[in-house]
Amino acid sequence: MRVRAQMAMVMNLDKCIGCSTCSVTCKQTWTNRDGMEYVWFNNVETKPGVGYPKRWEDQGTWKGGWRLDKSGRLRLRSGGKLWKAATIFANPDLPTIDDYYEPTTYDYDHLLTAPLSDRMPVARPISAITGLPMKIEWGPNWDDDLAGSQIYASADPNLAAMSQKVQLSFEQTFMFHLPRICEHCLNPACVASCPSGAMFKREQDGIVLVNQNKCRGWRQCVSSCPYKKVYINRLTSTAEKCTFCFPRIEEGIPTVCSQTCVGRIRYIGLMLYDLDKVDAATKADSDLVEAHRSCFLDPFDPEVIAQAQADGVPRDWVLAAQKSPIWALAMKHRVALPIHPEYRTLPMVWYIPPLSPVLDATTQMGGDNSVADDIFHTVTQLRIPLEYLAHLFTAGDVDMVAGVLMKLAAVRSHMRAVTTNTLDDSDASGATAADLEELYRLLAIAKIPDRFVIPKSHTEEGAALASWSSGCPLDSGNVRMMGKEPAMSPVFAQFSRRRP
Repeated sequence: MRVRAQMAMVMNLDKCIGCSTCSVTCKQTWTNRDGMEYVWFNNVETKPGVGYPKRWEDQGTWKGGWRLDKSGRLRLRSGGKLWKAATIFANPDLPTIDDYYEPTTYDYDHLLTAPLSDRMPVARPISAITGLPMKIEWGPNWDDDLAGSQIYASADPNLAAMSQKVQLSFEQTFMFHLPRICEHCLNPACVASCPSGAMFKREQDGIVLVNQNKCRGWRQCVSSCPYKKVYINRLTSTAEKCTFCFPRIEEGIPTVCSQTCVGRIRYIGLMLYDLDKVDAATKADSDLVEAHRSCFLDPFDPEVIAQAQADGVPRDWVLAAQKSPIWALAMKHRVALPIHPEYRTLPMVWYIPPLSPVLDATTQMGGDNSVADDIFHTVTQLRIPLEYLAHLFTAGDVDMVAGVLMKLAAVRSHMRAVTTNTLDDSDASGATAADLEELYRLLAIAKIPDRFVIPKSHTEEGAALASWSSGCPLDSGNVRMMGKEPAMSPVFAQFSRRRP
């Protein structure tokens, strides 16, 4: 057993209102500069929808993440080192600027300098890349709130296997918001595919970063990331990505997106995991979520505590792991799920799936919304199909999603019974009243100290904080970097204007 610490996040999709405050504050903090106009480290998508970049979940096109070969060995879907060497100057699996969107500015000077006229002057859109007039045809949240759903939502890759069941008519369309950042995976494909070794996973807290001094703009990280959360600065031709606001994390302060979240949907905490179990978790044939959970260690286990201290995890970090809301939501109550576990990167930003207005739905279906059995039966017939959520969070395991939603429904049923002083039979969910009340406090009324349990970095370990990690946990000769830092400049960045 080799104990490692990992910063992680959980987002409660039941409370996200799609205001994009997180996106705006992240933009102002990290990407509000030339060359990064099209980049959103944090974006909020409407599901079902095309996403940003377009159809990022379609790995048949983008070839991101990992796959198992016929012998059960893990391979990068984007290809091995020979393929990467052959395509390093012309990667065929890169999104173009049209897949993101062409950033726009406006001719505001025209509003001030326009001559006297009977017509109102207009600030027309101008491309931030070419400086030429343009027509706005796409954006990072173009299909927000199902705008044009018949055209855009139907292109959602998650709907491909459900086309006969889900009818995208206006009356029947379902939707929810999905905020996304870099997943800071336990087994990041971007790190394994970087030819120059610029991408690295920090040893002390698992945050995945880019060493700008070593990056040569080969862009293999962009194609290998299945979540498409690595971007290229179009002026410097170097990779940039979400940093998990590591300067704030080191001071015990939550990320900007979490601090400013209007719906208070985000939770940040520390998880302890066994590095020796990562390899087996990525190679699991089925039950990918449970395989992922098997990597995590019980921070209350005396053996784990002793080994953590032996492996250099500070004592106060172990205590933080015991108080972690991530441990409570993902492991104790098991209501948080990883996004697309079939990519086998072991993502560390998890989600609580959205629960439709179940009490109203129960009444509409002729049931009694004070009876837990009626509520649980309604869960399987809610407006948001279980199959869709399963494709997004459990690699198709409908029963696991149903179990999570039933527990969330049990919280509502139990607290309603407590408030109205009526008979409660919510134990049908398999959870005790104490568990349901603890989950209610965490999901509904938790204060900042409960939602963000972030231990400070130790100043005496400053040298370790400045060192680069060796790479992803599953480095091997088949998927690791192709050599040392290349001396050749990234001239291929000039080959195509349409590539950011």
